[in-house]
Amino acid sequence: MTDSLTTGEKKILLRLAREAMTSAVLGNKLPPLDLNSLSLPLRENGASFVTLTINDELRGCIGALEAHQSLAEDVREHAVAAALEDPRFLPVDKTELNRIRLEVSYLTVPLPLEYSSSEDLLRKLNPHVDGVILKSDHRRATFLPQVWQKIPSPEDFLDHLCVKMGARSDLWQKTKLQVYVYQVEEFHE
Repeated sequence: MTDSLTTGEKKILLRLAREAMTSAVLGNKLPPLDLNSLSLPLRENGASFVTLTINDELRGCIGALEAHQSLAEDVREHAVAAALEDPRFLPVDKTELNRIRLEVSYLTVPLPLEYSSSEDLLRKLNPHVDGVILKSDHRRATFLPQVWQKIPSPEDFLDHLCVKMGARSDLWQKTKLQVYVYQVEEFHE
Protein backbone atom coordinates (compact mmCIF):
# COMPACT_ATOMS: atom_id res chain seq x y z
CA MET A 1 0.00 0.00 0.00
CA THR A 2 1.24 3.43 -0.82
CA ASP A 3 -0.91 5.52 1.57
CA SER A 4 0.27 4.01 4.81
CA LEU A 5 -0.90 5.26 8.16
CA THR A 6 1.49 6.54 10.79
CA THR A 7 2.06 4.61 14.01
CA GLY A 8 0.09 7.30 15.84
CA GLU A 9 -2.86 7.02 13.46
CA LYS A 10 -2.91 3.23 13.87
CA LYS A 11 -2.95 3.62 17.66
CA ILE A 12 -5.83 6.09 17.43
CA LEU A 13 -7.85 3.70 15.24
CA LEU A 14 -7.21 0.79 17.63
CA ARG A 15 -8.25 2.97 20.57
CA LEU A 16 -11.42 4.08 18.75
CA ALA A 17 -12.23 0.45 17.89
CA ARG A 18 -11.67 -0.69 21.49
CA GLU A 19 -13.78 2.15 22.92
CA ALA A 20 -16.61 1.54 20.42
CA MET A 21 -16.64 -2.22 21.00
CA THR A 22 -16.57 -1.81 24.79
CA SER A 23 -19.34 0.82 24.81
CA ALA A 24 -21.58 -1.30 22.60
CA VAL A 25 -21.03 -4.52 24.55
CA LEU A 26 -21.81 -2.69 27.81
CA GLY A 27 -24.98 -1.27 26.24
CA ASN A 28 -23.78 2.33 26.22
CA LYS A 29 -24.30 4.82 23.43
CA LEU A 30 -21.20 5.63 21.38
CA PRO A 31 -19.89 9.12 22.10
CA PRO A 32 -19.86 11.45 19.08
CA LEU A 33 -16.63 11.44 17.12
CA ASP A 34 -14.84 14.78 16.78
CA LEU A 35 -13.50 14.42 13.25
CA ASN A 36 -11.80 17.83 13.43
CA SER A 37 -9.45 16.47 16.11
CA LEU A 38 -8.21 13.72 13.75
CA SER A 39 -5.58 13.75 11.02
CA LEU A 40 -6.67 13.99 7.39
CA PRO A 41 -6.17 10.26 6.62
CA LEU A 42 -8.54 9.35 9.47
CA ARG A 43 -11.14 11.93 8.33
CA GLU A 44 -11.07 10.85 4.67
CA ASN A 45 -13.30 8.07 3.39
CA GLY A 46 -11.73 4.68 4.00
CA ALA A 47 -12.78 1.03 3.98
CA SER A 48 -11.83 -1.28 6.82
CA PHE A 49 -12.43 -4.65 8.42
CA VAL A 50 -12.23 -5.17 12.16
CA THR A 51 -11.33 -8.66 13.35
CA LEU A 52 -11.76 -9.88 16.92
CA THR A 53 -9.85 -12.89 18.22
CA ILE A 54 -9.54 -14.68 21.54
CA ASN A 55 -6.43 -16.86 21.90
CA ASP A 56 -5.81 -16.50 18.14
CA GLU A 57 -9.28 -17.93 17.37
CA LEU A 58 -11.72 -15.84 15.33
CA ARG A 59 -14.43 -14.24 17.48
CA GLY A 60 -15.89 -11.84 14.91
CA CYS A 61 -15.00 -10.03 11.70
CA ILE A 62 -17.03 -7.40 9.87
CA GLY A 63 -16.03 -4.78 7.33
CA ALA A 64 -16.69 -2.97 4.09
CA LEU A 65 -15.05 -3.32 0.71
CA GLU A 66 -15.87 0.18 -0.50
CA ALA A 67 -15.22 3.44 1.35
CA HIS A 68 -18.38 5.41 2.17
CA GLN A 69 -17.51 7.24 5.39
CA SER A 70 -14.47 8.51 7.26
CA LEU A 71 -11.95 5.80 8.10
CA ALA A 72 -12.35 6.57 11.82
CA GLU A 73 -16.14 6.11 11.67
CA ASP A 74 -15.74 3.01 9.52
CA VAL A 75 -13.46 1.39 12.10
CA ARG A 76 -15.82 2.28 14.96
CA GLU A 77 -18.85 0.93 13.10
CA HIS A 78 -17.13 -2.34 12.22
CA ALA A 79 -15.74 -2.85 15.73
CA VAL A 80 -19.31 -2.72 17.06
CA ALA A 81 -20.63 -4.95 14.27
CA ALA A 82 -17.84 -7.51 14.73
CA ALA A 83 -18.69 -7.72 18.43
CA LEU A 84 -22.47 -7.80 18.19
CA GLU A 85 -23.59 -8.64 14.64
CA ASP A 86 -21.33 -11.29 13.11
CA PRO A 87 -23.89 -14.01 12.29
CA ARG A 88 -21.33 -16.77 12.89
CA PHE A 89 -21.06 -15.95 16.60
CA LEU A 90 -23.12 -15.02 19.61
CA PRO A 91 -22.68 -11.36 20.60
CA VAL A 92 -19.56 -10.65 22.64
CA ASP A 93 -20.25 -10.78 26.37
CA LYS A 94 -18.74 -8.24 28.77
CA THR A 95 -16.75 -11.06 30.42
CA GLU A 96 -14.87 -11.53 27.12
CA LEU A 97 -13.81 -7.91 26.64
CA ASN A 98 -10.43 -8.20 28.36
CA ARG A 99 -9.50 -11.31 26.36
CA ILE A 100 -10.37 -9.92 22.92
CA ARG A 101 -7.56 -8.82 20.66
CA LEU A 102 -8.48 -6.28 17.98
CA GLU A 103 -7.07 -6.15 14.47
CA VAL A 104 -7.83 -3.46 11.91
CA SER A 105 -7.35 -3.95 8.17
CA TYR A 106 -7.31 -0.75 6.09
CA LEU A 107 -8.17 -1.67 2.49
CA THR A 108 -7.02 -0.31 -0.83
CA VAL A 109 -9.65 0.17 -3.54
CA PRO A 110 -10.48 -3.26 -5.07
CA LEU A 111 -9.34 -3.59 -8.68
CA PRO A 112 -10.66 -6.05 -11.27
CA LEU A 113 -8.33 -8.94 -12.03
CA GLU A 114 -8.53 -9.85 -15.70
CA TYR A 115 -7.82 -13.49 -16.46
CA SER A 116 -8.47 -15.90 -19.33
CA SER A 117 -8.74 -19.28 -17.57
CA SER A 118 -8.64 -20.84 -14.13
CA GLU A 119 -4.93 -21.56 -14.65
CA ASP A 120 -4.34 -17.92 -15.58
CA LEU A 121 -6.25 -16.83 -12.46
CA LEU A 122 -3.99 -18.97 -10.27
CA ARG A 123 -0.91 -17.44 -11.94
CA LYS A 124 -2.13 -13.88 -11.40
CA LEU A 125 -3.01 -14.17 -7.71
CA ASN A 126 -0.44 -12.95 -5.20
CA PRO A 127 -0.77 -15.21 -2.13
CA HIS A 128 -0.20 -13.47 1.21
CA VAL A 129 -0.55 -10.09 -0.58
CA ASP A 130 -3.94 -10.01 -2.27
CA GLY A 131 -7.31 -9.95 -0.64
CA VAL A 132 -9.72 -11.52 -3.11
CA ILE A 133 -13.35 -10.79 -3.92
CA LEU A 134 -15.34 -13.27 -6.02
CA LYS A 135 -18.63 -12.23 -7.62
CA SER A 136 -21.14 -14.41 -9.41
CA ASP A 137 -24.57 -13.02 -10.26
CA HIS A 138 -25.94 -11.64 -6.98
CA ARG A 139 -23.44 -13.49 -4.75
CA ARG A 140 -20.19 -12.06 -3.45
CA ALA A 141 -17.55 -13.11 -0.91
CA THR A 142 -14.11 -11.97 0.15
CA PHE A 143 -11.12 -13.20 2.06
CA LEU A 144 -8.65 -10.74 3.53
CA PRO A 145 -4.97 -11.36 2.69
CA GLN A 146 -4.49 -12.69 6.24
CA VAL A 147 -6.56 -15.77 5.29
CA TRP A 148 -3.63 -16.98 3.17
CA GLN A 149 -1.91 -17.87 6.47
CA LYS A 150 -4.58 -20.52 7.11
CA ILE A 151 -5.22 -21.49 3.47
CA PRO A 152 -1.88 -21.09 1.63
CA SER A 153 -2.81 -23.07 -1.50
CA PRO A 154 -4.36 -20.79 -4.17
CA GLU A 155 -6.64 -23.63 -5.31
CA ASP A 156 -7.90 -24.27 -1.77
CA PHE A 157 -8.19 -20.53 -1.14
CA LEU A 158 -10.51 -20.12 -4.15
CA ASP A 159 -12.42 -23.31 -3.27
CA HIS A 160 -13.13 -22.01 0.24
CA LEU A 161 -14.03 -18.57 -1.09
CA CYS A 162 -16.59 -20.10 -3.47
CA VAL A 163 -18.14 -22.01 -0.55
CA LYS A 164 -18.23 -18.81 1.51
CA MET A 165 -20.08 -17.22 -1.42
CA GLY A 166 -22.67 -19.99 -1.21
CA ALA A 167 -21.54 -21.81 -4.34
CA ARG A 168 -19.90 -25.10 -5.19
CA SER A 169 -16.20 -25.13 -4.32
CA ASP A 170 -15.16 -25.67 -7.94
CA LEU A 171 -17.25 -22.83 -9.42
CA TRP A 172 -14.10 -20.78 -10.09
CA GLN A 173 -12.78 -23.62 -12.28
CA LYS A 174 -16.01 -24.08 -14.27
CA THR A 175 -17.25 -20.49 -14.66
CA LYS A 176 -15.54 -17.20 -15.33
CA LEU A 177 -16.26 -15.14 -12.22
CA GLN A 178 -15.72 -11.48 -11.57
CA VAL A 179 -12.54 -11.32 -9.52
CA TYR A 180 -11.21 -8.28 -7.69
CA VAL A 181 -8.05 -7.93 -5.64
CA TYR A 182 -7.03 -5.46 -2.96
CA GLN A 183 -4.32 -5.12 -0.36
CA VAL A 184 -4.55 -4.19 3.29
CA GLU A 185 -2.51 -2.42 5.88
CA GLU A 186 -3.11 -4.63 8.92
CA PHE A 187 -2.32 -3.67 12.50
CA HIS A 188 -3.42 -4.98 15.88
CA GLU A 189 -3.25 -4.43 19.60
